[in-house]
Amino acid sequence: MLAALPLTVIPLVLYNLGMIGVMGGGGVSGLGQVMISLQMLSGADWTMTIGDLLIVVALVFLFVEILKASRNGRGSLLNHMLSMLVFIVYLVEFLLVRDAATQVFFILMTITLVDVIGGFAVAVRAAGRDVSIGL
Repeated sequence: MLAALPLTVIPLVLYNLGMIGVMGGGGVSGLGQVMISLQMLSGADWTMTIGDLLIVVALVFLFVEILKASRNGRGSLLNHMLSMLVFIVYLVEFLLVRDAATQVFFILMTITLVDVIGGFAVAVRAAGRDVSIGL
């Protein structure tokens, strides 16, 4: 049952915790806080903010979700339904909550949409291989 839980809910929870200030910083303005700053060989400074790191984490979870979609089993349908529910929560929050109207949240929402569409596409493709039609 726990395997059916979509991992894309974790960035949503982390964003909301950051939004209310639980994780330190100043709410949504804390997303722009620089976590890593490296000077490259070219002389340019490369920085990663908390928002950037949250997007990278969401992309890793998207990869895992696509891998999970290729499995056939009892939990896969539940996973697809819960992924759709997570996307709906993202969409409603994006439209109705002022602090969720940021570029980071929009990218997280888009990653979740890719999870929903990709999950269904992979599942349909995998199911098509499992069906054999005898002639």
